[in-house]
Amino acid sequence: MITKPDRNGTRKKRHARVRKNLFGTAERPRLNVFRSNNHIYVQLINDNNGTTLASASTKDTDINVDSTKNVDAAKQVGEMIAKRAQDKGYKSVVFDRGGYLYHGRVKALADAAREAGLEF
Repeated sequence: MITKPDRNGTRKKRHARVRKNLFGTAERPRLNVFRSNNHIYVQLINDNNGTTLASASTKDTDINVDSTKNVDAAKQVGEMIAKRAQDKGYKSVVFDRGGYLYHGRVKALADAAREAGLEF
């Protein structure tokens, strides 16, 4: 019997491999992305303290989109996290794609955050 590969397990392995080289500090926090089937979430994390500095997601009431599953929603989340990061005084971040391919919603979020003023 042939079994399907465990996609989330594979993603978690890939994320662990990438994460061993990424570290967010107080001056340059880590921008972490989590993508589910219905929503996309992003956090600014200071790994020295283990604290979340800012967050944004498609569940926020500030986002006005028809669907939370598409690239347009991810762009709005990217703009929102960039604005919230700059309000707290952060210009530069370390991008953590969470083991996802840099394509589609993840790429749209990153590009929108860059255009809104974040550097990574």
